[in-house]
Amino acid sequence: MKNILTNYVNTFKGLSKEVWWLSLITLVNRAGTMVIPFLSLYLNKNLGFSLANVGWILSFWGLGSVLGTWLGGKLTDKIGYYKVMFSSLLISGIFFILLQTLSTFESFCLGILLTMLAADAFRPAMFVALNAYSKPENKTRSVTLIRLAINLGFSAGPAIGGIIITGIGYYALFWVDGITCILASLVLVFVLHPKKVKELDNVIVEKPVSVYKDKAFWIFFIGMFIFGFTFMQYFSTMPLYYKDIRNLSEFEIGLLMGFNGFFIFVFEMPLIHWLENLKKDKIKLVALGLFLVSLSFVILLTTSWIGVLFVGILLMTIGEMIAFPFSNAFAMERGKKGNQGEYMAMYAISFSLASIFSHNSGMQMISFIGYELTWLFMTVFAFLGVAILMALKHFVLKKEQPTI
Repeated sequence: MKNILTNYVNTFKGLSKEVWWLSLITLVNRAGTMVIPFLSLYLNKNLGFSLANVGWILSFWGLGSVLGTWLGGKLTDKIGYYKVMFSSLLISGIFFILLQTLSTFESFCLGILLTMLAADAFRPAMFVALNAYSKPENKTRSVTLIRLAINLGFSAGPAIGGIIITGIGYYALFWVDGITCILASLVLVFVLHPKKVKELDNVIVEKPVSVYKDKAFWIFFIGMFIFGFTFMQYFSTMPLYYKDIRNLSEFEIGLLMGFNGFFIFVFEMPLIHWLENLKKDKIKLVALGLFLVSLSFVILLTTSWIGVLFVGILLMTIGEMIAFPFSNAFAMERGKKGNQGEYMAMYAISFSLASIFSHNSGMQMISFIGYELTWLFMTVFAFLGVAILMALKHFVLKKEQPTI
């Protein structure tokens, strides 16, 4: 038992203190994300919007995310990641609080667009900061630590969110989300101000390669779009499936979603450390992660046993544990050829763009063809993504082997 604990602790060694502080800021920020898994329920059950309207609102969420991520990448390359991260956290915190005052379809579309524009400018800036604060040999584990912070906050968030909804009401979620974003901006000022920290691996390229001319990256982008499209169903249509078809309460949904974050917090770092030591190809590992996500959908069609929900979310969780860190590390490696903010922005935009179509398409599909056919579509679409990633593997080996 002692050896197991020692080996677990050793997987965290060698990471810089700046990465640990960035992880703490991310944890504080993500502790309020309890509103996200309940947003579709809030719009449908509390505000009375139809599933079709909920889908359109979530598309504006995705559009704001795309615009915010693109703008964040541009600003990061021009004014630096620190200013972008601080502004994003502060402004999005204020906007999250104001969202609770909106009640019409049009106002919520505009409100969620502006909120996500401000919030997701943080993402490329955070990735560039993470790259700068990490030693080259620790990039993937640094990404994993950030994800642990995200999922630690997210594991507690849905469970607490369910309790808050039951005891107080949905409006309290917006207050918590907004306040935690504002608190995160204050922590950033005190611990990661440029005068207080040093960069370990800030790569400046004199003649940067534009991300728009990187063919391998764009094949990768398509694969990540498909991964994001299927994965994000767990944060929009899946909670509705749990409630409408499986008859779970908000509290039970929160616990089930919370398991995702808890499992990642406990097992992801040892898993990534083990996979890194195996020296497996990053793209193959991302494809494996997407394959496991596809299985999490198809397994729901096999039985009415309630335990299959746990098996499904376990498969999805392991899939994202593998896919996210190694896809992020691949994007960082490509980014060293050009402007890092631009590359990391496009990596994040692949998920933001997916959210534009994913939530809306999922809502429309369950409305017109039902949950079972929707899950079958997600399975087939994910298989397509696996095939594209394997094609990328062969493309990179053939054309650009020295860069890997």
